[in-house]
Amino acid sequence: MEVPDDQREREPGRLRVALLSYRSKPTCGGQGVYLRHLSRELVALGHYVEVFSGPPYPELDEGVVLTKVPSLDLYRDEDPFRTPARDEYRDWIDVLEVATMWTAGFPEPLTFSLRALRELKKRRGDFDVVQDNQTLGYGVLGIQKLFPVVGTIHHPISVDRRIELEAAPLRKQLSMRRWYGFVRMQSIVAPRLKPILTVSESSLADIHRDFNVPQSSMRLIPLGVDTRYFHPRPHLPRRKGSIVAVASADSPMKGVATLLRAVAKLATERDVNLTVVSRPTPGGPTEKLVQELALGDRVRFVHGISDDELGELIATSEISVVPSLYEGFSLPAVEHMACATPLVASRTGALPEVVGDAAVQVAPGDPEELAAVLRRLHDSPQERERIGRAGYDRVMERYTWHVVAKRTVEAYHEAIEARRKGER
Repeated sequence: MEVPDDQREREPGRLRVALLSYRSKPTCGGQGVYLRHLSRELVALGHYVEVFSGPPYPELDEGVVLTKVPSLDLYRDEDPFRTPARDEYRDWIDVLEVATMWTAGFPEPLTFSLRALRELKKRRGDFDVVQDNQTLGYGVLGIQKLFPVVGTIHHPISVDRRIELEAAPLRKQLSMRRWYGFVRMQSIVAPRLKPILTVSESSLADIHRDFNVPQSSMRLIPLGVDTRYFHPRPHLPRRKGSIVAVASADSPMKGVATLLRAVAKLATERDVNLTVVSRPTPGGPTEKLVQELALGDRVRFVHGISDDELGELIATSEISVVPSLYEGFSLPAVEHMACATPLVASRTGALPEVVGDAAVQVAPGDPEELAAVLRRLHDSPQERERIGRAGYDRVMERYTWHVVAKRTVEAYHEAIEARRKGER
């Protein structure tokens, strides 16, 4: 998308920023959420921001420019792993994308980075800095020859790979290793970017260990919460016995299976119900587990709701849960706390440092302990009130997008200055 010069012209102190994201689903996965809030706050600080994204495209606020970088969209929700028609192929990158999928790999980080490089070669004078949102494809190294580049890694996907492999049956492990083949590329690209922004001490340590990025090259900037939508609703009653979780239903790393087993135990003794904000695969492992546990009338899955509807759902629930086996940060945890809904979170990854003493922490993957904690909170309105208030106070003290944007701008200036001095 060509933008008129008067929209991106230089002004004193104003930066022209290109934000890259290979996929930016608006409501889950974190990348689209991060893009929307960071870009909005950067514009509010007076900077020009243009987002380059592959599909699914993000929802962006007024003042942020979106340049779509079309792919073949091989993993669209309504037709995953599709075979494109012959007339859909435009160039060799499309061929590479399909060939990688057909050989069980995940092509998007690489193919998006190559398309973004092609686009930015046409825009050499248009930007002061580029921020890559966890693409880490080889094309980013080409972009680095044109512009100062700031990298963002919420957590290394090597952790996802490790957890998925541990959960997978032996017959699926070979194809899963192939699917995660792009992680090796990311481990090569990441050490060549400076600075790299990450969201927690836990992620910083994991990136250093798995991607060999020097800790001196990383900057810790926790994520924020949009308090326009995620806030207490004291005028609305909480739904009796309600538990809520925002988590990808079929990803083993998100721990939904553990939560379902805990709720099944609790449901034999208490009148409780669970809402999971996600869309499970029809006939997939999560739906099968719900049937196996006879939870059909106790569990519902919702998706496609607005931020305001999500905020109200959380704020009117009695208990919220983040049952993950690992998190590099966890925006849902912060959103739950911002709504003053008492939170139960796994003691893993970055969650302990994110929630501190403002949530009840449990061992990841332990449905017995989770059920016991849910039972205790269900029976104690006083404890729920205390934990909910502590979570709200913690968010107001630590996690706002305005602060995230200001600190990100500092990283932009660091990258620009390093390039000026010829440090890379």
